[in-house]
Amino acid sequence: MNNKATIYLLAILFFACANDSQIQESDNSFFDSLTHRTFNFFWDNADSLTGNQPDRWPTKSFSSIAATGFGLTSYLVGVNRGYISREQAGQRVLKTLKFFQNSSKGSEASGVTGYKGFFYHFIDMRTGQRFQQVELSTIDTGLLMAGILSCQSFFDQNDKVENEIRDLADSLFLAVEWDWAMNEKNTLSMGWHPEKGFLDASWRGYNEGMILYVMGLGSPTHPMPQGSWEAWTKTYQWGNYFGQEHINFGPLFGHQYSHMFIDFKGIQDEYTRLKGIDYFENSRRATLANRQYCISNPADWIGYDKNVWGLTACDGPGNDNNSNPNVSFDGYTARGASQWYVNDDGTIAPTAAGGSVPFVPEFCLPALEAMHKKYGDRIYGKYGFFDSFNLSIIQKDGTSGWVDKDYLGIDQGPILIQLENHRNHFVWDLMKKNKYIVEGLKKAGFSGGWLK
Repeated sequence: MNNKATIYLLAILFFACANDSQIQESDNSFFDSLTHRTFNFFWDNADSLTGNQPDRWPTKSFSSIAATGFGLTSYLVGVNRGYISREQAGQRVLKTLKFFQNSSKGSEASGVTGYKGFFYHFIDMRTGQRFQQVELSTIDTGLLMAGILSCQSFFDQNDKVENEIRDLADSLFLAVEWDWAMNEKNTLSMGWHPEKGFLDASWRGYNEGMILYVMGLGSPTHPMPQGSWEAWTKTYQWGNYFGQEHINFGPLFGHQYSHMFIDFKGIQDEYTRLKGIDYFENSRRATLANRQYCISNPADWIGYDKNVWGLTACDGPGNDNNSNPNVSFDGYTARGASQWYVNDDGTIAPTAAGGSVPFVPEFCLPALEAMHKKYGDRIYGKYGFFDSFNLSIIQKDGTSGWVDKDYLGIDQGPILIQLENHRNHFVWDLMKKNKYIVEGLKKAGFSGGWLK
């Protein structure tokens, strides 16, 4: 038996420990379990005083404001699924929004949570103050605001709690100074440091930043200048990858995050009209290309097949000990595959397939179920799928296979929200009612479909 076959056998023995009852679960029972367990990540782990969500669990960590945004939307999914009551969700959302509204803000380097309506990428779970010297993040603030706007649309009843939620959501969104964050350029800056000002990088190309431009254009108080969307689309990279012509971006999260909140199916801007597609179709093609790359497996990693695939930003084995000679493994990084970007070290993230379920359910749902059936509780636990796994690792103690010990909030969110969008368009339909999202899409030049 050659070395590769030996590694594969060890990997199967290491991972395939699920019991018969797990393996025989029906589709519905598994996906119900996945949805409920993933919801529980957000419900269980929010800080009791601030509502802030951890970046990861069980490793003790700072709070990720993007994960908090996903958490806000997850509570609504919980109500829709019957896991919690509307009143429970309302109290949790109100607590979180009050924290951000009342948090310390200013240009100081420490002791504050945000500035100019934006918030720091990572903040202390309890105090909410800036973690170390991280940036004031435009994308993470944007994802937080998307969660806030979903709550504004959901809590539409005339009572004290729901009225206050809507008012706070308005106040927080209208305070974001998108025009300031343009940094006098035609594309939005990725962030700002009090120590040295704006980052050199801006939101260009095609990636998860699309929702920033929609919200920035839709703001009535501090809007991005007209023409920002055109400047954004001019930097797209259109190419053919594994037979799929689409706007390329390697990691799948870039094709998912904006789509968690906005239904792009059937609506088009000028760019997609000229290409004869919409952004939903673009994400479908990107997912198919990512899957086909994994099936072709040019680096010959262990375990890749038609149902075990998915490259996106996630944890990796690079920070843990392993004895593989002449192989370099990354820790957390943006794994992915596209015409101009390939980053693949054999690490699969279930959120890659989970976040793309609405685009290609015929491949994504079987992938999630197959990974669960093959590897059971090695990769599936209290809160659903652990963040990632790698079958090509040999540990220093001689065991084969690596599984992340953590769940990551920004990877849990796409699984939960996109499964619900696939079932009933729940979050998409909420955001169709939000005036700021609708206005932003129209100012960006979108028309057709549900925008008529």
